[in-house]
Amino acid sequence: MTTTILGLKTCDTCRKAIKALPEATFRDIRTDPLSPQERAALLDQFGDALVNRASTTWRGLSEEERAQDLDTLLGTHPTLMKRPVIRNGDAWFLGWKADTQKALGL
Repeated sequence: MTTTILGLKTCDTCRKAIKALPEATFRDIRTDPLSPQERAALLDQFGDALVNRASTTWRGLSEEERAQDLDTLLGTHPTLMKRPVIRNGDAWFLGWKADTQKALGL
């Protein structure tokens, strides 16, 4: 089964996931941004939970920017995505909490 991690190479949480899943393929969404189709699929999967409203990027946005649709926001500011997003076969996971780690057999 193929495992893919979407995140940022500078993100400490993503680094923990990469270390725990050494066989996984990692994709840095800052250097290799998500396509509109990929963003749509992730938004279908996670909804507005995909946007990290506790991030420095979010706090730096104007009210006008925050009012944009989520697809536009994530396309313009990929670092707004909550991380990591992990795909393990057909299963998707958001974040690196205990429930995700347990589901991945860690």
